[in-house]
Amino acid sequence: MDEQKDPLNRLVEELKKIPSIGAKTAQRIAFYLIGLSQEEGDRLAEAIKEAKRNTFYCSVCNNLTDVDPCYYCSDSERDDESLCIVEQPFNISSIEKTGMYQGRYHVLLGNLSPLKGRGPDELKIDQLFNRIKQGKFKEIIIATSPTAEGETTASYLAKLLKDYPVRLTRLALGLPVGSDLDYADQVTIKKALEGRTEFRYPS
Repeated sequence: MDEQKDPLNRLVEELKKIPSIGAKTAQRIAFYLIGLSQEEGDRLAEAIKEAKRNTFYCSVCNNLTDVDPCYYCSDSERDDESLCIVEQPFNISSIEKTGMYQGRYHVLLGNLSPLKGRGPDELKIDQLFNRIKQGKFKEIIIATSPTAEGETTASYLAKLLKDYPVRLTRLALGLPVGSDLDYADQVTIKKALEGRTEFRYPS
């Protein structure tokens, strides 16, 4: 039998297309899904179909949403003077979980990566600057990822924003709390050293 036409192998191949999902993980997920009852499997399939049908990008910030504008853009309680720029919609969830930020968001839907053919035209940068010109932001937070592409994107945005009358900030980068120094990569350690603060002795 041709394995490529086998339903289980087809499922594994589709799961492997998900970012960060390797062959072994895809196989484990596939076996888990096959082990579901027919009712559970149908509910999962319907949830995926419904999400595909009813989820789209917010016309204001590019967050994934089922209403337009999205909840963050339409929330009158949020701070209109602060704008946080992120790469992907799921980055918003990570920031929201901290409970420390109550401003607005803008999603670029990617980062600059010349090697992968992603330039400024592929990002939502024109839309971003239209928002900045029309808004009343006093602070813009660049919250791109601490990767080579994220750093390139942050530097590019900083150059474009340097003449705007706003406070421009970048998320602090360094060692995550609770991590072991031995497991940190060189870039992380370098950023931690560059961003080191004065040690405060206990009183």
